[in-house]
Amino acid sequence: MAEVKQAPPRAENEVVVDRAKDFWSTNGRIIMIAGAALLILIGGFFAYNSFISGPKEKKATEAIFKAEEYYRMDSLQKALNGDGQFPGFERVISQYGGTEAGNMAKFYAGSIYVKTGDMDKAIKYLKDFSTDADQVQARAYKLLADAYADKGQNSEALSNYKKAATAFEDDAVSSPEYLFMAAYFADKVMNDKTQAIELYKQVKTKFPRSNFAMEASRYLGMAGVYDVD
Repeated sequence: MAEVKQAPPRAENEVVVDRAKDFWSTNGRIIMIAGAALLILIGGFFAYNSFISGPKEKKATEAIFKAEEYYRMDSLQKALNGDGQFPGFERVISQYGGTEAGNMAKFYAGSIYVKTGDMDKAIKYLKDFSTDADQVQARAYKLLADAYADKGQNSEALSNYKKAATAFEDDAVSSPEYLFMAAYFADKVMNDKTQAIELYKQVKTKFPRSNFAMEASRYLGMAGVYDVD
């Protein structure tokens, strides 16, 4: 009986190649589709930034320029509604709301509406505004607190005064003022003496060199509190 010869063992690299071929024959179409979709997505991202987002941001920045000038001049209605030739913040928001300039227009518009007494619109815009510029964000929280306070929504007002105080504590001018406002609001408007005392103490410990620390001491003294530790 003739001896059956066994096939020599296949090299490991041949096995790997065959497995790769099997895998590709099974999944190649899916991989190609996924790869093409990824390329389309990446290309779309760069195209959006190059041809849509970038130019739109530039137009928004140009559009808001005159409104900002009117705002600095305290010509609030022109800043808000434009002058017939240049748009105001309202139009910038409606046309370019998704841009950085459009976002900033919400801050300006909210600020104007607080000044002019339309608190509902002020709240609408200031709630929708957000920035990484901590000092500006702190100011937005303070204005939002003012609007809520005017409407008698005291919990929201106090919450935003406290946010304003903590948004940029390196600001030794505005932060103690905002924190003192939170304490005073809790004390005199909400009649929440416990929270007011705690906030007055924070004014003294966080900003001991500010004028508001002296005011906090006075109100703590009126409440019979002399130890802030």
